[in-house]
Parts: sequence; structure tokens; C-alpha cells
Amino acid sequence: MSTNTPTDTTIDPATILDTRFKDAIHAAVPDLPIEQIKTLITPSRQPKFGDFQSNCAMPIAKRFKMQPRELAAKIVEHLDVAGVAKPVTESNIAGPGFINVTLLPEAISDSLGAMDNDQLGINPPDAPPTVVVDVCGVNLAKQMHVGHLRSTVIGDAIARLYERMGYKVIRQSHVGDWGLPIAMVVEQLITIEDQGTDLSTLSLADLNAMYKVVQAKCKAETKALELIAKVGGHAKAEIELEERIADANAALEKAKARLVSLQSGDERSVKVWQLIYDITMSACLSTCQRLHANITDEHSAGESTYRDELGPLVQDLIDRKIAEEDDGALIVKCEGIKEPTIIRKRDGGFLYATTDLAAIKRRVSKLGGDIVVYVVDSRQSLHFKQVFAAAHKAGYDKTPAGKDAVLFHAMFGTVLGEDNKPLKSRSGENLNLTDLLDEAVSRASATVAEKNPDMPESERAPIAEAVAMAAVKYADLSTERIKDYVMNFDRMLAFEGDTGPYLLYALVRVQSIFRKAAEQGIDTSNYHTAPFKLVEPSEKALALMLLRYPALIESAGQACEPNRLCSFAYDLASAYGPFYDKCPVLKCQDEALRNSRLRLCDLLGRVLGDALETLGIPTVERM
Repeated sequence: MSTNTPTDTTIDPATILDTRFKDAIHAAVPDLPIEQIKTLITPSRQPKFGDFQSNCAMPIAKRFKMQPRELAAKIVEHLDVAGVAKPVTESNIAGPGFINVTLLPEAISDSLGAMDNDQLGINPPDAPPTVVVDVCGVNLAKQMHVGHLRSTVIGDAIARLYERMGYKVIRQSHVGDWGLPIAMVVEQLITIEDQGTDLSTLSLADLNAMYKVVQAKCKAETKALELIAKVGGHAKAEIELEERIADANAALEKAKARLVSLQSGDERSVKVWQLIYDITMSACLSTCQRLHANITDEHSAGESTYRDELGPLVQDLIDRKIAEEDDGALIVKCEGIKEPTIIRKRDGGFLYATTDLAAIKRRVSKLGGDIVVYVVDSRQSLHFKQVFAAAHKAGYDKTPAGKDAVLFHAMFGTVLGEDNKPLKSRSGENLNLTDLLDEAVSRASATVAEKNPDMPESERAPIAEAVAMAAVKYADLSTERIKDYVMNFDRMLAFEGDTGPYLLYALVRVQSIFRKAAEQGIDTSNYHTAPFKLVEPSEKALALMLLRYPALIESAGQACEPNRLCSFAYDLASAYGPFYDKCPVLKCQDEALRNSRLRLCDLLGRVLGDALETLGIPTVERM
């Protein structure tokens, strides 16, 4: 997904080389449109041949029926790498046409120096777009379950990525707080209050249980009665079933009447609804805070807030002949979408699509969204295709500046259990998110206690909480968004491998360098301005990894793929190991080299910490 407002990422030598190679390829093969050019620049697998290699000649030569090596020679002839790499000649061509490039040491050092600032080389655009991110989206009277984990942590990470790029970000939690199901709960609460129950004592767990009860209470078993009428049955059973159906219908009618009272502003109905809202959102926002997700009450935009906009919106679609009647319902037909978007039912009721159209209109025209991202599971793919198409047909995606806003469904997969089926509780229901987080903390606490038996509980508890949240969030975010993944506590809580705890440990190791320096009386007051001296291959590799960060932030943000940032953070932490083994820092006798390595460690710690902060992953000072 592109916004056509890229930030300046020329700090990365690979990005600079990409531009230079494109120019050279275009000069060598003018018939190849520049937008189709792929430079295929990758880090060299064999550093003795160079730092980077381009395999661009092979596919282009095949397309234009040329000899790859001859084409590579033509590309090299036009290639200008001045200021970034050593001159590239035919001697740098290997095999069938691989072009090897060796960077200038001073170019790497200069780029590192340019990156070593408060923004870590990430420059915001001059005119930052506004991004609205639809995130979390809980329902009243229902506890958050494991499915809300993904919409919450992925949505928050996407919002953080855009913020890190310098965009203006507005979070919107589309709370399911309106309609007949909520009216059913309101009616039940009023009934039990009349019977003497103190509603102020209710918890979200109580409301969640009540939600299920009233759903069942209002569901008439008409199919069972039809089956008895068809195949026959006991007369007494038929009478009992008819009575249950009558009771269910009566309960449903009461709920419908309560919905009318609620919609008309009846004081008692609204008061009870507000109680349900407060209990639900208090628990939800507490869980968001525990997950270190920046989702607060100001970000909540419930379905109830759109109730006065639905009627006028539908009338607008009718007046402009965008909506049409179909068998009593009102629909919007869109080119390329087989199924029409239903915006009003035969009985006059509105649907989710109606509210979502109103949301798009508000988020684009009132909030000024140039980009609107919906972080909702992949099962809603068709729904959003329909709604986006209908919004475009109606012009509701037009920004105040008259441009089409980007509407993007950042869909995600399912969290699976060890059986590769959607993760459920023992009773077969969606697993409560709080229970999952508590289990992660319990396991993390045991691991931290095992590694630090002398650590007091007061110190161990917050570390275990942070490690657990890092483990849960990283396991989710590091998975390609669209894919399902298996929730395996043992794997995600491991302190080795591609896990959240490993990254926390790596950051602690980097930061401990400076604590140890202070303990050993080593002067660290001058390293901030020390020139970078990259002597060993491992420190050069670490430097090149760091320089990828600005471009990586932009690409991950533009694609709404936090997993790219997770991969970078893991690669960066992994690159620290060889550097630490091969490049003594505090024991280095050469003061200039020691200061260079201290500065490199400082930059590494800040980049890794910034990456974790951008992902919304908590960090610790000790593990």
C-alpha cells in the first residue's frame, strides 16, 4: 500500500545503490520501462567478493534475449557509485553476470554518523498524511477473547509504525455497543434490579454470562417444532416446546421494546446501558494497558455514536440513486462485486454495513483520514470489499481536498491451539484473553525465578509481567499478518531463538556494556563524537544492519506489516553476538577504536529499543 509520500531513506547504502543501479539499467536497456526495473540487490553471501551483489542482469537478459554477462558489462559501464562504493568494473562481474559492490569505509561511517541523531535517521514527510486505524473493537457485555489479541496488538503496532514515520495517527475502536443484543441485556438487568439485585456489584464476567443467557432466552426453537410437526412426537413434549417458543417470543418482544426505549433516550434504559458500557470498557482498556497497547477511552467510537447518522446517510444514497430497492431491502450494487451491499433490511433495520459506511464517511470527511486502515480478521474480507466499493461509489471516501482516501483492510489470521484448531477454552468457547495473559505471566515468572533464584519477588514480578507481554505480543506480531499461528507457550517464552524474551535479553546485554564500563572506571564521556572505525567484518555487518532501519520502518509501515520490523529486530540482535565475540569493547586497548565500538553499541541499543517501542513491546533493565 503506497501513500506517495515517502520519507528520506537515502541514509542506507543499499537504498542509494538501488537508485544508482536503476539509472544504469535504464541507460543500458532503454526499452525496459523504469517502473519495471528490479535491481535485485542483496547482501553478498561471500564478503570477500564485496558487501552487496546485484543479480539484475539474468532476468533482464532472458527477457530481451541477451547474454547475461554482456548485459552486466553494459550496466557496469553506466553505473556511477561515486561516494558510496569503490569503482565497479568488469572485474567485479562474477559467474553468469553477478555484479559485486564493495562499499567505501568512509561512506558507511558517514551514513552511521548521519543516522546517529534523535530520530535515528527517520525524517518525517513535510506534509504528513492523516491515518485512521480501526483497532480492537470489543462488544459490550462480553469479555475480550483471544481473537481480540490480534486486532489489538497488530492494530496498535500499525498505528505506532505510522507514528514513527511522522504521520498523524487517529485510533478508532469500533465498539459494538448498540442494537438488539445489548437491549436484551439492558432488559434483563432492569428485570433483576426490580427483583432486588444491586447492579453496582456486577462484574464483566457476570455480564458475559448474562449475555449468553439472554441470547438463549430470546431464541425460539421453531425448527424443533417444525420437525415434530413433520415426523410426529409426544404431545406433552410438543406442548412444552410451544410454551418455550411463546416465552422466547415474549422475551424477544420485550427486548425490542427496550431497544425502542433506549433509542428514544429513556432515562432508566440509558442509565443501565451506561453501566454496561462502563463495566465493559473499564475491563477492556485495562487489558489494553496491560498489553502496552495505546488504546484509551478517547479512541472509543461505538456504534451508538453513529445512530443519528444512519437515517440521513441512507436517505442520501436513495436521493442520489446510489441505493436501490430489492425485494423490500435497500442495496448498493458495485462494479466488480458480485454480492450487493445491503444497507437496510426489509423491516427497516440497519446493518453493520450501514454503520461502516457512516464510519468511513466520518473518518475521511470529519477526521481527515487520507488512509483508513481496518485491522479486522480475514473472515470479514468480503464485507470490507463490499463496504469499500459502496463508499467509493457514494463518494464517502473523498477527502476534504477532493482526493480518494486509501481504504485498506489489514486482515489477519487465527490464533491456533496445539491441535492446529482455533484456540478455545476447555469448555470449547473462545479463550478469555485475560486467562491467556495470566497463564503467560505464570510461566514467565517460573522461568525468571529459575534463572534468578535470589531475586526478590517485588523485583521479579514486574520483570515476569514484561517478559510475558513481550513473548505474547512478539509471537503474534512476528507472524505474517495474514497467516494463522500456533500459540505455544514454551516456544514463545524461550530466551533463545526468534522470541520476545530473546530480544529483551539482547537489549539488556547491549545496555550492560555501559554499566560495566562505569564499574571498571572506563571513561565513556567522549564516545558520542568518536569517528566510526569498522575494522572487523562483524562490526561492519552490524553497521550495515543498523543502516537498514529508516528504510525498514517505512516499508513495514507502508505495508502495514509489523512482522517486517520483528524480523529486523531479531536479525539485529543476532548480529550483536558475532560482534561481541570478535570485537572487544571494554578490553580494547586502542582508545579510538574502543570509543567507536562504544558509539556503535549505543546506536545499536537505541535502534533496538526504538524498534521494540514501535512494536509496543515493553523492555526491562534486568533479566
